Amino acid sequence: MADAASRLRSLAEQMLGAPLPLRLKAWDGSQAGPPDAPALVVRNRRGLRRMLFKPGELGLARAWVSGDLEIEGDLYAALDVMSGLVWERGEDARTLVEAVRDPGVRAAARELLKLAGPPIPPAPPREEIRRPRRRLHTRRTDKRAISHHYDVGNDFYEIVLGPSMVYSCAYWEEAGTLETAQRDKLELICAKLGLKEGQRLLDVGCGWGSMAIHAAREYGVGVVGVTLSQEQAAYARKRVADEGLTDRVEIRVQDYRDVADGPFDAISSIGMAEHVGAEKYLEYARQLYDLLKPGGRLLNHQIGRRPQRDESAYEVDEFIDSYVFPDGELAPLGTTVTQLERAGFEVRDVESIREHYALTLRRWVANLEADWDRAVRLTSPGRARVWRLYMAACALAFEHNRIGVNQVLAIRTPESGTSGLPLRPRTWHG
Repeated sequence: MADAASRLRSLAEQMLGAPLPLRLKAWDGSQAGPPDAPALVVRNRRGLRRMLFKPGELGLARAWVSGDLEIEGDLYAALDVMSGLVWERGEDARTLVEAVRDPGVRAAARELLKLAGPPIPPAPPREEIRRPRRRLHTRRTDKRAISHHYDVGNDFYEIVLGPSMVYSCAYWEEAGTLETAQRDKLELICAKLGLKEGQRLLDVGCGWGSMAIHAAREYGVGVVGVTLSQEQAAYARKRVADEGLTDRVEIRVQDYRDVADGPFDAISSIGMAEHVGAEKYLEYARQLYDLLKPGGRLLNHQIGRRPQRDESAYEVDEFIDSYVFPDGELAPLGTTVTQLERAGFEVRDVESIREHYALTLRRWVANLEADWDRAVRLTSPGRARVWRLYMAACALAFEHNRIGVNQVLAIRTPESGTSGLPLRPRTWHG
């Protein structure tokens, strides 16, 4: 009988309908595949059961998070290969249903089920969010989803994000530090918003307060920052106090739909709109429009995905939904612009900074790996593994144009038609 690694490799190639350019290592010490390639290590039979009982992305994710599956060698190279074979094979690739109809695949699967041990599905890792079927994007469910992602521990986020504590795409020069790039991103947003002393800014999804602090300190504006995360709010308030800005910055635990003390001169929404959901996006856009003064500006900084031939077939990524951003949804850029326009905004500038996010994510991964043992102590081995996988995979997705990130500048243009922008507004790059 062939060893476990060879049997696993054979089944994988039959199901994928393509060679597997990774080395496989199994719990019995066997190996199969190119000796110089990154290795996918199945540490025990439980890992195999996870993948067999939940074929596809979620089974792989559960095995990874639990530590039953590991990668030896270059993590990015291994994920790049796997994303091409499992996640990003295109709409014409062989489906799982087609694979299991193949008699050879079914025979190999039966053999592997015997190899996997007792036919009992392992329980999901405790880091996987558990929830009944429900309506999405109510105030209650959004608060729970935000808590799952952001209330991991401020000390953990300090490791990953570094001193800037900015959890969104930085804005890079050819060389520079993460902190400089994050400062430059905040400065770019303030410049696009045309902030002036004495104005009011609403920062939707304010995170740990970095944008609010920068805008108040550097531009003399009054800021209201809102978040659904108790941990973020407590951290941001302390930072505001330490900066001596409590007279200019107010941090609230509040849903953006409940903000009622407009109007504001400007609104920043940085990495928050991905949580809104397609069905609620027009409501989001209209709420922000109503909160702005005539002539006020919105800077919407948002991750977007590539459009599909059949948009009704879009499904949220299983790993991201179960372990990272519950209920998060990505929309194509064109859809976002259309919804902002439907709400009444005049869209005046769109800038893609896709490559910048890949650079940012690689720095975050490096930060996590450099302080791995402490990150594990602060959270759990599974949570740290979630973040390492999620950020590395996303870096590759941005690099290969599977997803992007865009800054959309929109204005509540008054009836006079005067936008308030200079004739050549992109002087903010100078």
